[in-house]
Amino acid sequence: MKSKILFFMLLGVLASAQVNRFFYEYKFIPDSNNKQEVKTEMMLLDIDKNGSSYYSRDKFVADSIGKAELEKQLKAGGGNISVNRRERPGQVSYKVTKQYPDFKTYLFKNVSTDKYKIKEDQKPEWKILPEKQKIGTYQTQKAVTSFGGREWTAWFTTDLPFQDGPYVFYGLPGLIVKLEDATGSHIMTMIGNKTIGAQADETEMQLPDNVRVLGIGGKELEVTKDQFRKVWKAYVNDPAKNMREMMMKSGDGTKVSFKVRTGDGKEISDPNQVFREIEKNTKEALKKDNNPIEPDLVN
Repeated sequence: MKSKILFFMLLGVLASAQVNRFFYEYKFIPDSNNKQEVKTEMMLLDIDKNGSSYYSRDKFVADSIGKAELEKQLKAGGGNISVNRRERPGQVSYKVTKQYPDFKTYLFKNVSTDKYKIKEDQKPEWKILPEKQKIGTYQTQKAVTSFGGREWTAWFTTDLPFQDGPYVFYGLPGLIVKLEDATGSHIMTMIGNKTIGAQADETEMQLPDNVRVLGIGGKELEVTKDQFRKVWKAYVNDPAKNMREMMMKSGDGTKVSFKVRTGDGKEISDPNQVFREIEKNTKEALKKDNNPIEPDLVN
């Protein structure tokens, strides 16, 4: 009898350790002046008993490979450390986590070499409408909300008992199957799901004091939305500021160097030229990335 009780207890533990993974096809238009260019990213929404995490599949894979390569070089010792960008590192760099049962929500974003954990202070206020439609294999119902400077329409299903959804959205009587803003610039559609084993907690890589890699290592700085807006404004005005500061702090004997390639493939390493190139490239990229998912956060 004891063995049977132990067996059933073990099954209960295994079931509670599972993660419900939902796959969302995210179609978005980065440049409002070029609406013909629609980009697509596969996003993952992992839900377990403690909360959820929403992130890019491609970025997760690229980051995992990059960390493994960096750890290998650090263990080997030696002088130079080389970090190569993957061919497809993911187009969506942010991540969103929600903690149950109160749905405490955080948006994780990188700005230059810094990492920020932005606390969401607004709960989506939904208006549930009578319209229904079938999306994939699910019967869904319509709901609308205003959030982050956009008008959103969600289609949720009570067939999936999770009051969650993609990005920072939650609070409906079922999982959000499809989410679309009024301009059609951002559309997230659930295209599949599966149950997987519990994910190991992601441990932050500890880098030596003299090593700093964009997007790897270091702690996230928790900020409010207002604080992040000030950070973003400063970055837009001076994209190379962080790297100049890193160069200035290298007076302890640690050599800090930067290299970039120009549009014609020429490699430059002179600090002043590098900073000018970074500033030019960043400002050009921002002009073509003017249609963010949450305009109120960066305007």
